[in-house]
Amino acid sequence: MPKDTFFSEKISICCRGTLLNLDEPLIMGILNLTPDSFYDGGLHSDNYLRQVEKMITEGASIIDVGGQSTRPGAIKLNPDEEKKRILPAIEKIIQKFPKYTISVDTFWSDVAESAIESGAAIINDISGGEFDHKMLDTVAKLKVPYIVMHTQGSPENMQLNPVYTDVVKEVCFSLASKIEKMKLLGINDVLIDPGFGFGKKIEHNYALLHHLEHFNILEKPILIGVSRKSMINKLLYTQPKNALNGTSIIHTLSLIKGAKILRVHDVKEAAEAIKIVKYMQKN
Repeated sequence: MPKDTFFSEKISICCRGTLLNLDEPLIMGILNLTPDSFYDGGLHSDNYLRQVEKMITEGASIIDVGGQSTRPGAIKLNPDEEKKRILPAIEKIIQKFPKYTISVDTFWSDVAESAIESGAAIINDISGGEFDHKMLDTVAKLKVPYIVMHTQGSPENMQLNPVYTDVVKEVCFSLASKIEKMKLLGINDVLIDPGFGFGKKIEHNYALLHHLEHFNILEKPILIGVSRKSMINKLLYTQPKNALNGTSIIHTLSLIKGAKILRVHDVKEAAEAIKIVKYMQKN
């Protein structure tokens, strides 16, 4: 196992004037303020500050706040409704935990801009600017880090029949094209997400995982979002509530192959995976 895969270079992104160090992998805790997310829909809408505190205590460096479910078959929520769900929460989280980084999980440019104005520091867009063509210009204007994810189709139809000739090459090329476009717009703090489960069959997801190290050629930090997803449940014939062990296995493999951020529901277990891989890589 190559020792330089995990700590290959100095990496950081600028979040509201502060450098977020990615020399070692970080954890992004998921905060879904939605009634219909595939795993934790409705669980944290009323007690989100308690959940944020739990995730921070267990090792999360970033809290990813989302107000819209993007599970397969989900219907897009309009920007105004999404803002009603997330903006008050972002403001309260920052008031109570001012030292921690908040990202906003949205594909609407208007929501992204309002969230940044409310104190969020990163935009996490599952569509990579495809659902709202004002998004990249908005990111350039705001000068904030941007997580660009690959998806084929939209949540309403993305899992009906996704087709690729070579999923690794196609996803890598798509992300490379977007990185080049963002570079021309002056967007430099970019993280990439291959988009596990977004317009991909089970074989596509595991091909991406198997060849994840290929995405290091893009020279951008890799974010992995596999927590309790169907690529685990379908293979192990289980349900999201029982998919923590499978999630931890994929997290471990991803870290070995160079992932820099794990986007997770379960922070404690992700932190343990990072600690074990880190120790193994250094010895």
